[in-house]
Amino acid sequence: MLSILKGPKFDQILQKARDNWVEFTPTKEEVVTAGIDSSFNNTKFQGIELWATTAVSIKSDGEILVDLHKSGLGSAEDISSIASKMEIEACEKTVDQVDMVLMDGSLHSQLMTRQANLGSTIVRIMKKKNNVIFIAKTSNTKKQFENFGSLAGDIFYYNHVTNNPGFSKIFVEKKYGSDKIISSTFVRLSNSTPIIKLEFLGEQHDESEIKTIMNKLYKTSIGGYPYALKLAHNNCKISDKELGKMVSLLGLSNEIGSREVLG
Repeated sequence: MLSILKGPKFDQILQKARDNWVEFTPTKEEVVTAGIDSSFNNTKFQGIELWATTAVSIKSDGEILVDLHKSGLGSAEDISSIASKMEIEACEKTVDQVDMVLMDGSLHSQLMTRQANLGSTIVRIMKKKNNVIFIAKTSNTKKQFENFGSLAGDIFYYNHVTNNPGFSKIFVEKKYGSDKIISSTFVRLSNSTPIIKLEFLGEQHDESEIKTIMNKLYKTSIGGYPYALKLAHNNCKISDKELGKMVSLLGLSNEIGSREVLG
C-alpha cells in the first residue's frame, strides 16, 4: 500500500519537502494560552431527535474561561453548524483574556468551505487582537506538492523527510479573497513527535513569528500537542453515556430507539 502512496515522483516530492523544512528547536516562553473545541451528539427516536452541543474555552492550567451548552428535542438541521457557531462565540469571549487562542481544527476546512457562512464573523474576531491560531493534528490538504503529482496530503511528505523539530516554509492561500487570506505551516515541536498544522489569517506572517509561536506552544505542549487543546477536547466531549442521562431525565427511556444511548 505504501508503494502506491509513494508514486513515481515520490523522491522528487521528498526533496522539495526537505528544501521547504526549516530546522528549529524551540525553547520555553511564558504565555497565557487557551484552547477551544466543540462537540455534538444526537440520538433519534420515532420521529424525534434529541441533540446536544457544547463548546469550551480552557487555559493550559485547567481554568475554564467559557463553557457553552445547547440541546433540543426535535429536528436540528445541522448540529455541526450550531457547534461551530458556539466555538466562535467562545473564541470571541476569550481573545481579550489570554495572550494566545488556539482553535481546534482547520480555518480552511471548517470556516472557509464547510461553514463558509461563518467566515466573516471569525475573520472579524481574529483581526481584533491577531492572537488566534487554528491548529490541526491531521490534514488532508494537497496544495504544496500537487504540481509534482502528489497522491497523499502535504503532511505525509513532511513526516517522511525528518524527525527533528522545525517547520515548513509558510504557504499562503489567497483564493478566498483579500480579507480571507490563509497562511499555514506544518510544525514539529520536539524530536519524533507528530507534525501539527498551524493556520493564520492574513499574509503578514514570517519565519521569525513562527519561531516565537513555537516557543510559546512548546511551553505547554505534551507529546508535541498543545495541552490546552487536549483539555478543551476532553471537557467538551458529549459521550453516548451523557446523552443517555439526558434521555432518562426527559423521561424518554422507554421510547423505541432509546436503548442505543442507554446501553
